[in-house]
Amino acid sequence: MAKQHIQVPLLPLRGLLIFPSMVLHLDVGRDKSIAALEKAMMGDQSIFLAAQKKVSMEDPQPKDIYKIGTMAKVKQMLKLPNGTIRVLVEGLHRGEITVFTEEEDEFVVEIQELEDVHGEENEEEALMRSLLKQFEQYTKISRKITNETFATVSDIDEPGRLADIITSHLSLKVKDKQELLEIVHVKTRLQKLIEIITNEKKVLDLEKKIGQRVKSSMEKTQKEYYLREQLKAIQRELGENDGKTGEVGELQEKIEKSDMPEHIQEVAFKELGRFEKIPQSSAESSVIRNYLEWLIALPWTKKSEDNIEIEHAKEILDADHYGLDKVKERILEYLAVQKLTQSIKGPILCLVGPPGVGKTSLAKSIARSINRNFVRISLGGVRDEAEIRGHRRTYIGAMPGRIIQGMKKAETVNPVFLLDEIDKMSNDFRGDPSSAMLEVLDPEQNNAFSDHFIEETYDLSNVLFVATANYVNNIPSPLLDRMELISIAGYTEVEKMHIAKDHLLPKQLKENGLKKGNLQIWDEALLKLIRRYTREAGVRGLERQLATICRKAAKIVISKEKKRVIVTENSMEELLGKPVYRYGMMEKEDQVGTATGLAYTTAGGDTLSIEVSYYPGKGKLTLTGKLGEVMRESAQAAFSYIRSRSDELKIDPDFHETNDIHIHVPEGATPKDGPSAGITMATALVSALTGRPVRKEVGMTGEITLRGRVLPIGGLKEKSLSAHRAGITTIIIPEENEKDIDDIPESVRNDLTFIKVNHLDQVLEQALAGKKHEGN
Repeated sequence: MAKQHIQVPLLPLRGLLIFPSMVLHLDVGRDKSIAALEKAMMGDQSIFLAAQKKVSMEDPQPKDIYKIGTMAKVKQMLKLPNGTIRVLVEGLHRGEITVFTEEEDEFVVEIQELEDVHGEENEEEALMRSLLKQFEQYTKISRKITNETFATVSDIDEPGRLADIITSHLSLKVKDKQELLEIVHVKTRLQKLIEIITNEKKVLDLEKKIGQRVKSSMEKTQKEYYLREQLKAIQRELGENDGKTGEVGELQEKIEKSDMPEHIQEVAFKELGRFEKIPQSSAESSVIRNYLEWLIALPWTKKSEDNIEIEHAKEILDADHYGLDKVKERILEYLAVQKLTQSIKGPILCLVGPPGVGKTSLAKSIARSINRNFVRISLGGVRDEAEIRGHRRTYIGAMPGRIIQGMKKAETVNPVFLLDEIDKMSNDFRGDPSSAMLEVLDPEQNNAFSDHFIEETYDLSNVLFVATANYVNNIPSPLLDRMELISIAGYTEVEKMHIAKDHLLPKQLKENGLKKGNLQIWDEALLKLIRRYTREAGVRGLERQLATICRKAAKIVISKEKKRVIVTENSMEELLGKPVYRYGMMEKEDQVGTATGLAYTTAGGDTLSIEVSYYPGKGKLTLTGKLGEVMRESAQAAFSYIRSRSDELKIDPDFHETNDIHIHVPEGATPKDGPSAGITMATALVSALTGRPVRKEVGMTGEITLRGRVLPIGGLKEKSLSAHRAGITTIIIPEENEKDIDDIPESVRNDLTFIKVNHLDQVLEQALAGKKHEGN
C-alpha cells in the first residue's frame, strides 16, 4: 500500500487532471510552474501533478490544491516563442501530499505513494467486462472516441489501469475526475465509473433526441421558408406583389413591435395563422384583419408620465377658467390625493351644471395640468348596450364599443377620459347602456373590462374618468352611486364680464381674422350685452353674440369704412338689433294675482311668472302652461290649503262654488315640473282672491304641504343667480335652506335679501304689498 516519502517539485494544474499511465502535452506559463519544471529537469525529471480547486486562481495556496494527484515523469520540454513551455509528461502512480513547502520560486512537496487496493479477482473481472460494455455503448452514442481508441482500451487486462484510461477519455468535470483519482480501491473505482458512464449515456440520449427535434423543426422552418419564397416569386411573376403574403408579413411585424402583453400576443398570432389560411376572397378574412388591426392599435402598456404638481395645476385652472373657486378647490384636492396615494382608484368626478359653464374645458384643463392625454366621448342619445361594450365579431360591420374606441384615440393606458352628457343616456330593447357603464366606472371591476369585440379583458384601472351632466336627476342611481358630484351653478355678471374680456373676445377676434386694435367693446356695452341680449347660466349665448359683433366689425373693416370699430352702450343696437330681454324688475309695478317663482332647469336657474284669475263658474280649477304632474299636484295642494284657511285669509268660504279659477304659467310651449313652485302658486291664488298685490321685487321658492308648511328645495344657488339676472332683490326661501346661502357668490349675495320662512302665513306676510320685510 503505502511506500516511502519522497520530495519532488509541484506543478498545479488548471482545469486539467492526469491519471497514471497517461501521456499528455501541457503548456506551462506561470513563473512558479516553470521554476518547478526546471527543478525537475535538474533532478531525475520527477514532478508531482495536482489539480487546483478553482481554475481562475492565478497564485494558488496549499489549501487551494487537491492533496491527491499523480506522480509523473517529464519526457520532453520545449520553449515556445511566446515564453510558454510545452512539456510532455507521463503519469506514473497516485500520490498524496503529506508536507507542503513553498520555496522562494516554486512549490516543493513531500509525497507518499498510493497503491491500488484489489478485491476478489472474479468480481473485478465481472466489473471490467460490464465497464467495457458500457464504454462501447458510450462510444457509439458520443462519436467522440474512435474505434481504434476503444480497441486499445479493450486490450488492457489490469482493472485499475483500465478504469484510469477510460476516465481519461471521458468528458467529465475536473471535480468528478478528481473523485475517481482519489479512489484507491479498484472495485469501488470500477463501480463508480460504471455509474458515471451510465448517467452520461442517458444525458447523451437526451441530447440526441433534442438535437433531432431541433433538426426536424429547422427542416420544417426551412421548408416553409422555401415554399414562402417560391410563393413570393410566383406572385411577383403574376404581378401580385401586394398579395396576402405581404399582408401577413406586415401584420406579423406590427404585432411583434406592438406593446401588447404576451397572452394578447399569443391570441394575435393565433388569429394571424387563421387569417393566413383563409382565402382572401372570404368575408371572414376581412373580419380577422380588422380584429388584428384593433389589437395592434390599442395601447396595452404605454403610459404618459404623470406630473401632479398642485401649484402648476392651480395656475392652469386659473388661466383657463375665471371664478369657480370651489370647483377648482375640489379638483386640486382630488389631484393631491392622487399624488399621495400614487393611485387613481376612488370616486369618479362628475361635473354637474347647465350648458356653457365650462364642464368639458375643465376636464381638458385637468388633463393638461397632470400631463395626460385627453379623450372625450359623448353619451347623449346612446341607447344600445353595444355602444359601450362593442358588437360580437360574428356580426357584419362589428366594431368595439366607444370605451375601447376612446382608448385607441388616447394612445396611452392612463388618459383623462371624459364621459360627456352621461345624464342623456337612454335604453330600449337593445339593452341598457347605463348598466354597461357600471363596469367602466367601478374601480373594483374596470381592471378587467370586457368588450365583446376585443373579447380579451382590457385594463381601465389607470384611466382617470371624468363625467359631465346637465341634470343630476337624470343620472341612473347605480351610476350616481359610483360618482362624486361637483356642482357648477353658473356665472355672475361680474364673472361673465371677466370671461368675455379675457377669454371669449380674444378667441373670437382670432377666429374672425381681427386684430386687437380693430375692435373695442366698452365695459358698459359688454354689461348691456350680458343683461339685455343673453339670459343664461353659462356663456355660450354670450360667445355667439360676441361672434356676431366680430363678424359685423370684420365687414366694416374690410369695406374700409373704419379701421377701428368701437362698440358703446348706444351703438349696440346698431350691431345686434333691439334687446331680446328686459333687465330689471319682472313686473314694472305690484300686480294682483301674479307672483314670481324661481325654478331650476337643465340650463340653470330661471324665473317663473305664475298668473291666477277667477271668474263666475262652478268651482272648476284649470291649469295651463304645459305643467308636469308634480307641479299640478302643488297647485291642488295650494288650492286645498286656501280653502281650509279661508276665514283667516278673509276669503269668501264659498268662493270655490261660485267661481272658476285659472292658473297659468306663461311660455306654454316649455315643459315645467317640480314641487318648488308650491308657495308661489299659493301666493298668486291668495293675491287674486283677496285683491292684494304681490311685491314686484320679491321672488320665492319652496314646496308647500296641506298644513301650510314650507319644505326645503334644491338648486338655491342656481335660482338665486337667475333672480339676480332678472333684477329681483328679495328672495323668500325655506328656513331649512339657510345652509345653502353660503354657496352663493358673494357679489350676488350682497345684492339680495333672503327671507327665511317655514309656513305659508310668513310667505303671505312678506310677499303681499303693504307689509314690511326683514332678511339678511
